[in-house]
Amino acid sequence: MPELPAAGRAGTLLLTGAAGKIETLVAMPPEPPTGIAVVCHPHPLHGGALTNKVTYALASCALKAGMAAARFNFRGVGKSQGTHDDGRGEVEDTLAVVAWLRSQLPGLPLLLAGFSFGAFVSLKAAARAKPSLQVSIAPPFKYFGDEPRPPRPDAPWLVVHGRDDDVVDYGETRAALAAYEPPAELVTLDGVGHFFHGKLGELEQVVADFVRRHPFATLPARE
Repeated sequence: MPELPAAGRAGTLLLTGAAGKIETLVAMPPEPPTGIAVVCHPHPLHGGALTNKVTYALASCALKAGMAAARFNFRGVGKSQGTHDDGRGEVEDTLAVVAWLRSQLPGLPLLLAGFSFGAFVSLKAAARAKPSLQVSIAPPFKYFGDEPRPPRPDAPWLVVHGRDDDVVDYGETRAALAAYEPPAELVTLDGVGHFFHGKLGELEQVVADFVRRHPFATLPARE
């Protein structure tokens, strides 16, 4: 079984998933971690991978907050085996990474995060992963199509969306979130497109502030 990198180090591992190996990059804080984070990348058929800059920014925020941060390639991307499965198998990939990280660092709260397609997948995974914090960046609710939208994550939930998003409609996100109770914490960034070009600093500040307001020391682990 793969082992965690040493404190203060990062390493790429091949974890076992339902479709084969899952390429996973894990970064460890210099001190014993206060939580664990799993970050899901955008759409694989449009160039999404664990190297995506928004995915990297989310993992970086988690690492700076003292968490062990994992970002991984969905099936069929990079060295991950299998083929794209329209969000179904990708949920299983996410849960496999969560389960492995929990096996290595039991009892720690989970931050589950995703950008675009990754936000869609991580919302679907939340009901089974039971995170202590959920972060969704530009979540494309249109991907749910005719299937029921997932239940609200049973955790503090941050949604960040650019008002000028040219890929995922901001108005659709607001309308979808209105159906949830209690509502998610929606942060709207003006002058920001889908890929946060030149605006990653603003995004990181919002996510870091959310994590600071919900310190992991006060959150239960929901395994």
